[in-house]
Amino acid sequence: MPTNDNVLIDIDQREAAIRQRVYDEAHFWSDVPADPDAIVATYFLRPRTVSLAKGGKLISYHMTTGTKHSTPGSLLDFCTGRVEGVLPWDGSDRVGLVRVAFPNKLFEHADGKYYTTDILHLMAGEGVCGLWEFAEAKLLDVKLPPQVLKTFPGPAYGCAGVREITHWPDGSPAFGTILKPTAGITDDEVAALVEGVAGETLFLFAKEDENLFPNLPYCPVVERARKSVEVIRRLSPTRGGLGLIFAPHVSSPPHLLLDIVKRVLETGVNGLMFSEQFTGGAVRAVRDLTAKYAAPPVLYGHNSGISTRTNQVWREVLDFMARLDGIDFRQTAPLTSSEPLLRPQGLEWHKCEEALTKPAEHIKPVMIARAGGLDQGNIILNLADVARNLPKGQALYLAGSAINSITDANGHADAKLGAQAMREAVEVWRSGEAAAFTANPAGHAQALYALAKAKKLNALQTALQQRYGLN
Repeated sequence: MPTNDNVLIDIDQREAAIRQRVYDEAHFWSDVPADPDAIVATYFLRPRTVSLAKGGKLISYHMTTGTKHSTPGSLLDFCTGRVEGVLPWDGSDRVGLVRVAFPNKLFEHADGKYYTTDILHLMAGEGVCGLWEFAEAKLLDVKLPPQVLKTFPGPAYGCAGVREITHWPDGSPAFGTILKPTAGITDDEVAALVEGVAGETLFLFAKEDENLFPNLPYCPVVERARKSVEVIRRLSPTRGGLGLIFAPHVSSPPHLLLDIVKRVLETGVNGLMFSEQFTGGAVRAVRDLTAKYAAPPVLYGHNSGISTRTNQVWREVLDFMARLDGIDFRQTAPLTSSEPLLRPQGLEWHKCEEALTKPAEHIKPVMIARAGGLDQGNIILNLADVARNLPKGQALYLAGSAINSITDANGHADAKLGAQAMREAVEVWRSGEAAAFTANPAGHAQALYALAKAKKLNALQTALQQRYGLN
């Protein structure tokens, strides 16, 4: 019978400890010797009976050619993987890091293209993650040689392009919002929600939620996109020249996806939002389809479902693969003053944002969406953190219920009130008055509320009362 000690282990705490050690020893896997003919994967392995080196050979055997003997110079030989190095973590030689090279010939299509779905199919297949011999196996890093990297499209816009097409002022924070309610609404109700936010110049971006599927009989995506575009165009003169990206949700089974995308784009919508974790290759398919459009849609690569994989394929890897395929936006998580709503946090969080924004040849940096509990009570913490840790202009502050669920004196949800409360919080940050209590996240919301009362920032007071139960 399992004991509580075995069952009640804090998995997140353990993962954080492993990640810290891996990054402490990044010299082993970040400075991989250049090999133009192979993509190199680094794993954390914990074999049950064999050494790390033999564990690496098992991966090579099962996930490349399935042969232990090949004639030098033959095609079979060129397609067989090899162990490139091991780094034991203790004297048992059964826990540590392993590098395995996967020859390019395994992945290169006849037209010279490579696909992230193929790479993950082999590097995180059952011969790695499902093999009984491995008590534990994690794919930590993937290194692509330059000639492979250049075949990927990357984002059409990325953070700089998004700000350019919306004429967003340099130095001005970019905000977005998520329509609420998220599901159980008609196409007319979606358009009404869009009308509530489209005139708000706080917002660069607005999107539907992943709970609202495209082919619902009571809310078909083409109709809701068409009606939403009409609203946005009608309100465009009120935005002072600032653009708005609107992304309807189009996640669907693979055989339906591209047809839905084509029909939605015919409405004139300028963005698309979908999750690729359960529809492998969706980002790349849409990116390739729209590459020759005069104005390709901005792609919000929602990561719904990513946490089902991240104990065995690190989030940094999945995020970078999505960047290669062409996402322009990617959600991470906000810094909060209380328990976080979403993963990731800590080192994983910072390394994901690094993977999405670091230099990578021609691949543009992704615009980071800080979302998942972002509100007026923690926006200043995030503005300050982004200023310290991300390149200028590379964050989107994406708030859903903190905008669309704040109620007025009559108890009615009022997106304009939520937006004004966010503006007031930003102005407090710009004034420098929050600096004294930003260093104390635990008491941040309470201190901000006291300041809002003193300065008679009524919208901010209301939002903090409703979000944090303050009086």
